[in-house]
Parts: sequence; C-alpha cells; structure tokens
Amino acid sequence: MNFEKVEKEKYTLIATNTEKLDSTNAPELKAELVVINKNGMNNIIIDLSKTKYCDSSGLSAVLVANRLCKNSGGMFVLCGLQASVSKLIQISQLDKVLTIVSSPEDAETALTKAEKETE
Repeated sequence: MNFEKVEKEKYTLIATNTEKLDSTNAPELKAELVVINKNGMNNIIIDLSKTKYCDSSGLSAVLVANRLCKNSGGMFVLCGLQASVSKLIQISQLDKVLTIVSSPEDAETALTKAEKETE
C-alpha cells in the first residue's frame, strides 16, 4: 500500500509512502478518503512529506479530501509539502483554497484551533 493511515480520536492522518502521487496511485487514495468519510470521520490530514511529485490526478485526490471534509462539516489539512509539490499547488492557486501547514503536529494544532472556534 502506498499510504499509511493513522486513526486518532478527532481526525485521520494519511501519510504517503510514495515519491509520486499520480494516476497510478491517486485512485487508491481517493477510495480510502471516501471510506474514511463514510465511516464518520470528517477531519482528515494528508502528509505529503515523502512525495516529491504530484500530477493532476494527485491534486484531484487532495480536492476530493477537501470536499468530503467540507461537505460533512469537518476540516481538511494538507502538510509536509516538498518544494515541487508546493509550487504546483501555488500555480494552480489551491493554496488559497486549502489549509496548508508544515507538519502533522501543526495540522493537529490547526484542527484543535478550528474546533475551539466553532464551540
């Protein structure tokens, strides 16, 4: 499997174990995201720290995660972006739409902060 899933109480963390997030593995990620969301988890963190390349299929998987979380009243956070992936996200202007932080720890902090603001 190209992804490692860690289920926490308030969120699920998915870490990629692949250098490329593309058409060969993005469908697997999308399917996993749908299952996580259908099982009632609406806060998802994706850690791309091991991913050096991402194409449109990979971006599509990221956008699926964002939409699933938003539609279920949760939050999606992207973290660990390598320079090339970060540049692609900036070029596609997704940095204006997505919550992006540097590490899984920062992502957890962002989720906790957002949760407190909605109480």
